[in-house]
Amino acid sequence: DDLAMVKSLIGRDLSDCSEPVLGLVTCANTGQGKMIRPGLVLLSGLACGAVTEKHIRAAAIFEMIHNATLLHDDVVDEGESRRGVPTLNSICGNESAVLLGDFLLGKVIRMCVGLGDRVSEIIALASMRTCEGELRQISQRGNWSLSEPEYVEIIAGKTAALFEGACASGAVLAGADKSTVQALASYGRNVGIAFQITDDLLDLVGEQDKTGKPVGNDLDRDKLTLPLIHLLKTTGEADKQKAKQILSYKNGDAERIELLEKLNYCKSIEYSRRRAEEFVNGGISALAGMEATIPLISTWKR
Repeated sequence: DDLAMVKSLIGRDLSDCSEPVLGLVTCANTGQGKMIRPGLVLLSGLACGAVTEKHIRAAAIFEMIHNATLLHDDVVDEGESRRGVPTLNSICGNESAVLLGDFLLGKVIRMCVGLGDRVSEIIALASMRTCEGELRQISQRGNWSLSEPEYVEIIAGKTAALFEGACASGAVLAGADKSTVQALASYGRNVGIAFQITDDLLDLVGEQDKTGKPVGNDLDRDKLTLPLIHLLKTTGEADKQKAKQILSYKNGDAERIELLEKLNYCKSIEYSRRRAEEFVNGGISALAGMEATIPLISTWKR
């Protein structure tokens, strides 16, 4: 019911615009995502007391920021489909996609009014760290020496910052103390990192009709993700050079199949899945002090 209220608020806020913009909003399929970030705002609020009108607004804000980043990402990555439908940039051009993303961020700024300085600062910081993470990733394209800690720091910004901010906002709006806010923020950061590692895995081994995104997009954009980092670190020199060659040039299905075989042989896929689970468990462990508040936490532990 609370998520339905979030979707309704987003719909009402975005319907209050001129006809050309409204057409772009409809075309962009805004508000049709998995609603993970709004869900984290609401769950954090429930964990610390109760969900209020401000939680609904903060949840809508995080979803709109997320949608703005997707619009911009599709332009940067030259994406043609998302969630199984054509992207706005592929239909209406890059200018419309970029400006609609900016429009959503403008809406977000207005919606922050009344949430309080602390929550507004959390939202601003999460947005800034998301953009910074994306810029860092772009700067590392084609860097075959990228280390795992550097990769984790990049995705802690580009993806996990919004997870972390959503959890922290939900806790602050429910009147949680500092240690509880920090615990939930740590949970969000860890789960956000696990989410991105899994997303990067799906880019290699996922099925497009299930993920709603083209497979192999990271390879085409020269993005070094955790499975590839592990492969380049553990394989022999000859295989390492062959992997770099495949990564450096646009290749067909045969080369990608060969790369996937090397990833499986070096247990890079398995390693990445294990690291994702470790971050999930790290997130759950961050909530250990809240077990009296959330009794189910003890049953989530693996």
